[in-house]
Amino acid sequence: MSMPAALPLALTMGEPAGIAGEIALKAWLRRNEGMAPFFLLDDPDRMTALAAKVGFDVPIATIDGPEEAPGVFATALPVLPEPLAVPVTPGRPDPANAAAVIRAIDRAVELVQAGRAGAVVTNPIQKQTLYQAGFTHAGHTDYLAHLAGGVEVVMMLACPQLRVVPVTVHVPLAAVPGLLTTELIVSAARITAAGLLRDFGISAPRLAVAGLNPHAGEGGTIGREDIDIVAPAIAALQAEGIAAFGPLSADTLFHEEARRTYDAALCMYHDQALIPIKTLDFHGGVNVTLGLPFIRTSPDHGTALDLAGTGRANESSLLAALRMAGEMAARHHGSGNG
Repeated sequence: MSMPAALPLALTMGEPAGIAGEIALKAWLRRNEGMAPFFLLDDPDRMTALAAKVGFDVPIATIDGPEEAPGVFATALPVLPEPLAVPVTPGRPDPANAAAVIRAIDRAVELVQAGRAGAVVTNPIQKQTLYQAGFTHAGHTDYLAHLAGGVEVVMMLACPQLRVVPVTVHVPLAAVPGLLTTELIVSAARITAAGLLRDFGISAPRLAVAGLNPHAGEGGTIGREDIDIVAPAIAALQAEGIAAFGPLSADTLFHEEARRTYDAALCMYHDQALIPIKTLDFHGGVNVTLGLPFIRTSPDHGTALDLAGTGRANESSLLAALRMAGEMAARHHGSGNG
């Protein structure tokens, strides 16, 4: 008996005044480079006009549902209509279109949860514009966790050479020591280990845990956080059977030989995680939300308003996000997971 066809991926519009539409067009032009079919939740008329403006030969096919996407994907970019309230001016976000941006996210999640799409891939949003329209969530990750019923999630950044998870994310560096707790580290590590097993097919995940301070505190002479907070978290994880080790000095954690010893690095703050991955693969990094009951990936960059409408935006991170989402969805399909 033949296996059913893979479900298409749901790609959200992101900020329409940014580069999201252009990189979606470019991604479709590279559709034969190892990605699953996807459809875009956006305004078809806008996408037709945008393709003409930037000179991309991308036919737009308006679809009534995700089920139509695989049949047209080879010859046109499938677009599930999400009309915009006002015309788009590249580089100038308008809060009047914020409702459509949020609806695209809502519908993508609904379609995946209904088993009609394989994964959610989110284009970058302009948070300040959404805030002006009354949006109250910190960003994509927080909003997706809300849509999933308030589940605990972590942000993973991934590329072929490295996976990193920041335990604290968008907070001032001065606030990190006060926010860091043993319980927070343990929770992030549990979600990471489960995600590596479920989403990446790693049967026995190995987690390298970075220390907070230089040289992981050097025995307490450069701060006691690594002794009092990080080390107890590692001991608790090991007692649960999770292969966590550390705390490790971050300055020797990311070279090639060290990376071969773990499947993901748990980092204590934003830049400790993002500097190494963006150095290794600036254009190909993918943002993955672990802990959701559905698959979500995203390009690891922002809206790039200064490039909007020029056709020069780099689509590599979106391509990587689409490929990774397709691989994860295929893995779920093969294992029988939803």
